[in-house]
Amino acid sequence: MALSENTHFTKGANGGNLRFEEKLWLVADKLRGHVETSEYKHIVLGLIFLKYISDRFYERYRKLASQSCSDPENRDEYAGIFWVPEEARWLNLELQTHQPRLAELVDSAMAVIEEANLPLKGVLPKNYARIPLGNQRLGELIDLIGAINLSDGENRTQDILGRVYEYFIGRFARMEGKGGEFYTPSSIVRLLVEMIEPYKGSVYDPCCGSGGMFIQSEKFVLAHGGTMGDLSIFGQELNPTTWRLCKLNLALREIDGDIGSHPADSFHDDLHPELKADFVLANPPFNISDWGGEYLRSDKRWRYGMPPVGNANFAWIQHIVHHLNSSGVAAFILTNGSLSGGQDKLDGEIRKALIEADLVDCIVALPANLFYNTQIAACIWIIARDKQDGRFRKRNGSTLLIHAHQFGQMIDRVHSELSDADIALIANAYHAWRNKDRCYEDIPGFCKSATLNEIRSHKWALVPGRYVGFDTGLSRPLDDNSLHMEIEQIEERVGEIAKVSASALSVLKELLYG
Repeated sequence: MALSENTHFTKGANGGNLRFEEKLWLVADKLRGHVETSEYKHIVLGLIFLKYISDRFYERYRKLASQSCSDPENRDEYAGIFWVPEEARWLNLELQTHQPRLAELVDSAMAVIEEANLPLKGVLPKNYARIPLGNQRLGELIDLIGAINLSDGENRTQDILGRVYEYFIGRFARMEGKGGEFYTPSSIVRLLVEMIEPYKGSVYDPCCGSGGMFIQSEKFVLAHGGTMGDLSIFGQELNPTTWRLCKLNLALREIDGDIGSHPADSFHDDLHPELKADFVLANPPFNISDWGGEYLRSDKRWRYGMPPVGNANFAWIQHIVHHLNSSGVAAFILTNGSLSGGQDKLDGEIRKALIEADLVDCIVALPANLFYNTQIAACIWIIARDKQDGRFRKRNGSTLLIHAHQFGQMIDRVHSELSDADIALIANAYHAWRNKDRCYEDIPGFCKSATLNEIRSHKWALVPGRYVGFDTGLSRPLDDNSLHMEIEQIEERVGEIAKVSASALSVLKELLYG
């Protein structure tokens, strides 16, 4: 495929904000034809992975070929990277892009690589010949992915393809409109990781999707001077397709994680039954009603109360608490419905027991439109078993409540994301409250440290808006233009409330007086 002169994927030595991922996406998406997004996703991501492992192989191959005492075709020389048999190497596929059997050759290459590398067994996509993409479009796609500039060395290769992979997963999730099944938007994952700071230890995700929590945790460690080996990764995923996607995503990043030998249900087939993790990060599926709770009535995980059969939210919470060690911290996402009321009184009783046990460290009410698969309002729970630790503020018996509804910026017509400043402000507020050596103050409209008695007075509800006071929308530093926009939004919201109130009053009068 001949690329336009204006299509530049990389430039400069340090990567920078090149947006080559977006350019690559736009061209690749034009090649999709009539293939469904859910199918095309695996076509593209499988090829990106094949390109990556081939490039890593070629780097070692060239080095060995330059040494007179080494044999570049000796498999024993490739410790630490995937062995790519000759017929599966990317350069050989590029030579076949105009062949009528191209799709079959790609399927064969995937099968050969799986056979040669046990960790990839049953993971790679091998259905290129069955998907109606056509050999011409498949050949163009191979040429396109092959055009990614990887000439800046080993670390650069991983960075570029990692960025492409992450960007494509996010875009596919947005297109499908149900990406929450396997993908949590990166700004939310970053916030979770920045809040609990997994510098070193074990990280567990019981519904790990495509592995975003693990990847962001590793990025956090590396950004703070740590190494890849500082974290031990454990996870589990029920959906077989998503489980394979996670395996590829981790392999792409060279993350050695244990997500089980097969897809499995965390409630009914816990693959890590004895695990007690330092950190848990999760985005459980919201409000699952058919989770099989009727078969788990006497499960040992329900230490704080029997979760209702019709909603898995508080089953997830207790599963997560069960897998925390004695000083562990968990950050996970649930719907705002978990903060008050509930499907029945069982939810409220479990929430009360968790609060009374002094496990709920922080609640963050998130802004709207952050997720690709739902418009349901969501929040972050932070559960901590270290609230009595002398290194931290004497916060036992209190919970930090953060109201962040006013945060986030729209990135398209229906989706928003948290900015770096948003993430920093929320995380810093939590760290200041948590650390006895830092200065913390309640900020009206934004954050409030609530005592156990205050929470009791609110009937064990954890809705931040009930505690922080009137939300002026001015809890962030604003310039003059932003201030003007915020005031306009407040005035508009007041007008909306007045209209709703007038309508409600009219209906009430009609009901009372006919």
